[in-house]
Amino acid sequence: MSRWLIKRNFIILLTIILLILISIFILPVSIPIILALLTALAFEPLVKLTELKFKWKRKVSVISVYIFILVLIAVVLYYTVTSLIGRIIQFTKDAPDYLNKLAGIWIDFQNKIFVYTSGLPEDVIKSMQNGFNDILTSFQKSLLTLFNPDKVVALASEIPNFLVSLIVFMIALFLFMLELPELKNMVYRHLTVETTKKVRYMTVKLNSVVIGFIKAQLLVSFIILAVAFVGLLIIAPKYALVMAIVIWIIDIIPILGSIIILAPWSLYQYLSGDIALGTKLAILAVILLIIRRTIEPKVMGNQIGLSPLPTLIAMFIGLKLFGVLGFFIGPMIVILFNTAREAGIIKLNFKI
Repeated sequence: MSRWLIKRNFIILLTIILLILISIFILPVSIPIILALLTALAFEPLVKLTELKFKWKRKVSVISVYIFILVLIAVVLYYTVTSLIGRIIQFTKDAPDYLNKLAGIWIDFQNKIFVYTSGLPEDVIKSMQNGFNDILTSFQKSLLTLFNPDKVVALASEIPNFLVSLIVFMIALFLFMLELPELKNMVYRHLTVETTKKVRYMTVKLNSVVIGFIKAQLLVSFIILAVAFVGLLIIAPKYALVMAIVIWIIDIIPILGSIIILAPWSLYQYLSGDIALGTKLAILAVILLIIRRTIEPKVMGNQIGLSPLPTLIAMFIGLKLFGVLGFFIGPMIVILFNTAREAGIIKLNFKI
């Protein structure tokens, strides 16, 4: 008995060490493959639905769904990239005018300050001038740091890595979609009958949760898109469609989201003297932020079976631990834990 306990403890220790080594050395470089597996699991219900509805073989169903995914991604990327490139080209053409306007605004601002401070002591005036000059210098340094050639080159050097990761993701996704039933059977062969039942229960539960998770994200994102489009249609009709789509895409970034677009835009309008437009854009940014932070936990909680509070906590902790992806990983870990507990794989029948 003691020898069995020693062997069992050794196996547990070896497994823990192996998991730690995998998480440190293998997981960081395997993100495209892991995302491909998760995407294949997410689209598995659609593949099965295609099989049942059209009476197709699995390979034909997988190819059809895969082509649908490719077309969807291509359309979104094409429209987004072309729209962004068009706006960037237009911005570069208008940049001299913007800079001239900002320079004029700054000169007018300094003149007003000189008028208002004409009766103050000379030391106070010099101190205020030095303070404004320091602010301007800091702003210039920030712009130079942001558009540093080294950073631009480093960002450009990451493009080939991104393309390689994207190609690996797309190939792995197709192969996972084809081989998913065989992979499941391979896992089940190493499980007992009782464990197989529990794992199958978890799989069914997780499939419904993943679908609910996708529904929740789509629902919230479409609410953001609709509100942004209607708001911009009232505030700035000329840029309503393009900027609404940009905000819709950027809004997926946790915590910041649409503020990344609307805050600088609002600040520019304030500096250029259009206080009304700047205020309207700031109000729209606050409204979108409130919608994202209040509706998302509730909608996601309803769709995935978690109450809003655990969903919000899981999102926040996941964000802090895993970055942007943690915003989605956090709730999925909680769901996985709850599902394993319901299936009887994890037992927490204790009292303190």
